[in-house]
Amino acid sequence: MSSFVVHSVPGSPFGRAVLATLEEKRARYRLAPVAPGTTKSAAHLALHPFGRLPVLEHDGFRLYETQAILRYLDRVLPEPALTPADPRAAARMDQAMGVNDWYLFPGVANVIVFQRVVGPKLLGLPTDEAAIAEAMPKAKTVFDELARLLGAQSYFAGEALSLADLTLAPQIDFFVGIPEWEPLMGPHENLLEWHARMVSRPSFQATSWEKVSAMAQGV
Repeated sequence: MSSFVVHSVPGSPFGRAVLATLEEKRARYRLAPVAPGTTKSAAHLALHPFGRLPVLEHDGFRLYETQAILRYLDRVLPEPALTPADPRAAARMDQAMGVNDWYLFPGVANVIVFQRVVGPKLLGLPTDEAAIAEAMPKAKTVFDELARLLGAQSYFAGEALSLADLTLAPQIDFFVGIPEWEPLMGPHENLLEWHARMVSRPSFQATSWEKVSAMAQGV
């Protein structure tokens, strides 16, 4: 099968979910790096009319929206399967992916991670502590619910890796090393063990910010 092209900003958690899925599938792919701040350019809007990330291209077929891309990859690259055969396990996978897209990223990661990591380290902006404090109650609700959904399982859809884990892990990994990690993750031993399990996977190590940045530079 021909290779896949992924258009993404290095460091994007949504882009990383796609790259990690391709790594799990052992598929050939190429990163087409998108420069930060250019997603509203005419060139990028021609790929994604809403100016978001990532975009997948495969044999003349173009697709945007992370969940759609991940499900497509799991269909055209069936081994290893990343969607449970059991309907209830698959429903839990879908639910966890929805929590990521509707609750973990908007109002939580896009506030706290931006204020702690993206703004200060990439854009030279001061941290808005008030914005972080305002986001923390929702963040606590999200992390508490993720811990409840995970329960005693190894992964979010059971004992096997699924698309839910590959969606959530890149978002949660951005919280490592910032002050909010301990109050959000510390109370949940199961989430801590799941995160350690995820970061040890070769697919996750191959798609770190440093590795993807080097990939973008052709290193």
